[in-house]
Amino acid sequence: MFRSVANIYGSKALGVILTGMGQDGLKGCASLIAGGSRVIVQDEASSVVWGMPGFVARAGLAEKILPLTEIGPEIERRVSGALRVAQ
Repeated sequence: MFRSVANIYGSKALGVILTGMGQDGLKGCASLIAGGSRVIVQDEASSVVWGMPGFVARAGLAEKILPLTEIGPEIERRVSGALRVAQ
């Protein structure tokens, strides 16, 4: 999914990795970064399982590592900033 988003939206996408097992999002996040996108991940303390966000963070692909309570406001901040630029 992330590879498709990277191909279509390039630098206009934002990847968000929340709690979960495995590392299947790692390659997709690498594709997002290669396309100029940004990625944020949920921090270990607020994750039930820090598998997928941890793999992305340890690979150096996460621009920010945030608690779950801060992810929504961060997305809103970025979207509202993008809307101001587009107007």
